[in-house]
Amino acid sequence: MAEYQTIRTAGGVRAAAIDEGLRAHMNKVYGTMSVGMFITFAAAWAISGLAVTNDPAAAAATLGNGTMLSGLGAAIYLSPLRWVIMLAPLAFIFFGFGAAMNRLSAAGVQTAFYVFAVLMGLSISSIFLVFTGFSIIQVFLVTAIAFAGLSLWGYTTKKDISGWGSFLIMGVIGLIAASLLNIGVAYFTGAPVAGLDLAISILGVLIFAGLTAYDTQNIKNIYIQHAAAGDQEWLGKAAIMGALSLYLDFINMFMFLLQLLGNRE
Repeated sequence: MAEYQTIRTAGGVRAAAIDEGLRAHMNKVYGTMSVGMFITFAAAWAISGLAVTNDPAAAAATLGNGTMLSGLGAAIYLSPLRWVIMLAPLAFIFFGFGAAMNRLSAAGVQTAFYVFAVLMGLSISSIFLVFTGFSIIQVFLVTAIAFAGLSLWGYTTKKDISGWGSFLIMGVIGLIAASLLNIGVAYFTGAPVAGLDLAISILGVLIFAGLTAYDTQNIKNIYIQHAAAGDQEWLGKAAIMGALSLYLDFINMFMFLLQLLGNRE
């Protein structure tokens, strides 16, 4: 009986330690994600400011809404460089973070994440030229509330939603394909496919809402599975990658909601 009590007590202590470690792990995930979000929007705002000029003589181009672009702005938004800027974050995801996880320390992976956040800011900076500042703030708050609720549900639910992963990833691939098709049609014909923008935006919100809950539960499960090993370096990297997953869920949900709800200049 005494031996059983000892085992039960030891198990309770171990479970309590894992719970405490999980809370610290999730705090690091959300904290890193929040810093990345701040870097992204600060970079986007700063770059969009540099892209605009108030001097007609210095304007390299003018957008349809009357916004005058500087030489930098014309290079970013109107030249072929815009395709590089648009696809740079995607390339970084596929080719940068895999190598970073294998070769860099946890601090190095975190630095790579912040560099990616700057690239993402450059990629989405045009929102400050297209949408009103009030609507950007409004949609950001809506996204933050929705994200918080979905992530909390993913963390606390007893339901196993791991089966959602493959379907949601297939949905993301479909979104990318449909978006590229729409961009290609608009580039060659001058107008996107009728109704496709709306369908992409609605599906995008639903898919990344599901991914928010799925990724949160997955981050939690990965920590619980590996906490006993005590590899703090690996857990540190896992926290950064978890932050990256939730960061991408938030950014994409925000961008799709902005397309649906944002007021254009």
